[in-house]
Amino acid sequence: MSAKDTARTLLRCLDLTSLNDGDTAESTAALCAKAQTAHGPVAAVCVWPRFVTQARAALPPAIRVAAVANFPEGALDLPRALADIEAIAQAGAQEIDVVLPWRALKAGQVQEVAEFLAEVRHASRPLTLKVIIESGELKDEALIRRATQLSLNAGADFIKTSTGKTAVSATPEAARAMLDEIAHSGFSAAGFKASGGIRTVAQGADYLELVRASLGEGGLNPQRLRFGASGLLDDILAVLDGKVGTALKEGY
Repeated sequence: MSAKDTARTLLRCLDLTSLNDGDTAESTAALCAKAQTAHGPVAAVCVWPRFVTQARAALPPAIRVAAVANFPEGALDLPRALADIEAIAQAGAQEIDVVLPWRALKAGQVQEVAEFLAEVRHASRPLTLKVIIESGELKDEALIRRATQLSLNAGADFIKTSTGKTAVSATPEAARAMLDEIAHSGFSAAGFKASGGIRTVAQGADYLELVRASLGEGGLNPQRLRFGASGLLDDILAVLDGKVGTALKEGY
């Protein structure tokens, strides 16, 4: 895949994201404008729940709106998660990114986590549900695989690596384990989302190769693959505009 083909794939699978404490109506408007590029739209814009209505009004139907629930703490707090989901749905979003209670999973509360996810899936239908497993905090491959399995069994549409709010976010090692579980789960429509620390087309290319190896060429589309990022778009556009992308070489 050429550098420009890689960049185009990343663009159409990008969840352009802003989840900063200082986000405002003005910064949200700028984010939505940025999502509509000369090379085509991103897959979705991901914002805090309070900005969903604004984002939906500002964007064309082709760009979906996502918002976060139980974020970023990932507590075993079902009432809070359900309240977040209801508010997001009522505001007009099409997608919800909810944090799995990863501390509870690490503590061995597997049944409680499974029940949490089942309730979240029930409350979020028919919206697209992405479950953030916080792989950088789970660390252990067995736990990463277990979190992925629980999310898939609950009916998640995507399994997402990270909130981007921890010291370690997406890693190829975690992605490989998650993708392996997705590929062998029997849930043929389930997808993968890499999030946190992915800022260049070269970094994104590594994840495209992992997805291709696990899910095949059919996995390289926004129905099964997303990248949650803010800075990545700048490098994508640099490549597509014929400039030199950061740390990019032809041939990915």
